[in-house]
Amino acid sequence: MKLIHVAASVLNQTPLDWQHNSATVRQAIQVARDRGAVVVCLPELCLTGYGCEDAFHAANTHQRAWAALQELLPETRGMVVSFGLPALHQNGLFNCAALAVDGRLVGLVGKRFLAGDGIHYEPRWFKPWPAGVRDEFVTPSGETLPIGDLHFDVGGIRVGFEICEDAWVANRPGATLALHGVDLILNPSASHFAFGKLEVRKRFVLEGSRAFGVSYVYANLLGNESGRAIYDGGALVASAGKLLAAGARFSFRDCLLTTAIIDVDATRMSQARTASFKPGLAGSNPLCVHTKFKWPEVSPENARALREQNESTACGGWETSEHLKEEEFTRAEALALFDYLRKSRSQGFVVSLSGGADSAAVSCLVSLACELALKELGPDEVRGKLGHLRNLPAELTPHSLTNALLTTAYQATENSGPVTRAAARAVAEAVGATHFELDVSKLHRGYLETVESVFGRKFDWKSDDLALQNIQARVRSPGIWMLANVRDALLLSTSNRSEAAVGYATMDGDTSGGLSPIAGIDKAFLRQWLRWMETTGPDSLHPIPALAAVNAQAPTAELRPPGAKQTDEDDLMPYALLDAIERAAIRDKRSPLEVFHLLRGECSQFNVQQLGVWIERFFRLWSRNQWKRERYAPSFHLDDENLDPKTWCRFPILSGGFAAELAELREYVSKVA
Repeated sequence: MKLIHVAASVLNQTPLDWQHNSATVRQAIQVARDRGAVVVCLPELCLTGYGCEDAFHAANTHQRAWAALQELLPETRGMVVSFGLPALHQNGLFNCAALAVDGRLVGLVGKRFLAGDGIHYEPRWFKPWPAGVRDEFVTPSGETLPIGDLHFDVGGIRVGFEICEDAWVANRPGATLALHGVDLILNPSASHFAFGKLEVRKRFVLEGSRAFGVSYVYANLLGNESGRAIYDGGALVASAGKLLAAGARFSFRDCLLTTAIIDVDATRMSQARTASFKPGLAGSNPLCVHTKFKWPEVSPENARALREQNESTACGGWETSEHLKEEEFTRAEALALFDYLRKSRSQGFVVSLSGGADSAAVSCLVSLACELALKELGPDEVRGKLGHLRNLPAELTPHSLTNALLTTAYQATENSGPVTRAAARAVAEAVGATHFELDVSKLHRGYLETVESVFGRKFDWKSDDLALQNIQARVRSPGIWMLANVRDALLLSTSNRSEAAVGYATMDGDTSGGLSPIAGIDKAFLRQWLRWMETTGPDSLHPIPALAAVNAQAPTAELRPPGAKQTDEDDLMPYALLDAIERAAIRDKRSPLEVFHLLRGECSQFNVQQLGVWIERFFRLWSRNQWKRERYAPSFHLDDENLDPKTWCRFPILSGGFAAELAELREYVSKVA
């Protein structure tokens, strides 16, 4: 047996934070050494951070990344470590994995397939490295290194790379690497979280290891790296189609290591037994870089002990929950909020708590961030991570930490009712927020009287409905902003994705904020999550029964007089239908008539005329409200149905508004009604 101890490291990095990024890389290498691992795969672009955006085009970025790599090389003595960084070669910028062996660099591998869809924009900065090409890279210090579509013979063990997107394509490089007799494939990744995405990663890791007859090490980023994308970690190690180890996801730590011991002889003989395997026998291979390295002996007893340890700590608990989406949402949002707080160096969060579903959800998520962080890290580590905070309590508990970090305010006008006031107070008390009740009725009346004097008439609900609703939402903004400013805290906007799709939000009112944590999730799921939080809650935590006061209400903006009995769904349409139309129209790019055909069978409870009216309403509201989506505060990416125009779904601010398509829909509905 030829046994090798390998490690996949997940890191919580920050773009352009050179000191922090180097420190976490150094920590990962040291932890791997302490555990006896020899091969360490670090995440993609770990030295710079993945989300540097156009700073990748700054010479300073490359110079500092290279300097960081040089400083870290001595840490790799006696080890094989892959680093991720950009490399400028012949005036083309390449996303590279640099392999260090025993304290020296032996070559750079260029990423062949760039991620250019969804939230990824790599072709804006990088060039794809062509298949089968090797070149010489001149380092800033004047040395030359091989660069290209390379693999490495390291002391008789062959090591190759698939860099993130390389493994997601049909003609992935691993197939060619297998023909060249590669024993181990390293995959340094920056793969953002989306619901259900872990299963896709597992499939390509497992199938890659099986089909290519290799061992496979997958490393990923962790946390809220740069603002919008959330990285869940989830390192994986597989060999010959079998999963050897899987790392935890959504950890609050800066560095998490997953290790396993692979058997190189076993994978080699597995290939030898495969009748269809035909090795490349073209003689000397210029794409293979040879370097000396003495592999340490690994005893079968150590291999057995580590295997048993990995099996005993295999993912369970919430990862196997029948409410996996609710669990993932909770943990992704909690980690993203915690990281956003510490990386922005804000002193806390402020929420305008209306007593409705959206603001209640945001408040609960802040509380859950505090609880999950303390549960994993303990008070001392949390205090260290939040060292910038001025008013941390002496004793850190979930309740005391939430009380220090979260300020909520219920802001009443004449149209606010006792039900929402009581619901807001109950939620704030349940999660431990510092809660205020503000009466903005005088401000509201003052604005009305001021503008009425300009027009010389009293406004009424019959002719001025929208203006009268919006002024109530906007009059709440200055006070809550001031509360955030006084506390040096981050104001959280509470709009959800369903509202963003149809513009059912008041700009500079309920959209006010520096961060919009739930703008990436639909209202139907959010209500489902709140009911789950009321009765069940996350694994190993607890429910929040006070949410019953929120869940018992029909969602309402509460901006019309109480006698109007205003609800969101009366103003718009049933939220479940709105979300179905959004998926078909925006995610799947179907025309209004195609959406009608699709939903007519799925939503038979609605008559065809009503369905046609709601579909037309959606398309009209979608088209006229792109300007609102352009102005939303940054939101977290949670799934592949995002509406964020800066990272996912682009649409013109001015357009024809689907006029011809909606006329076609009306004509068809009139015939079948």
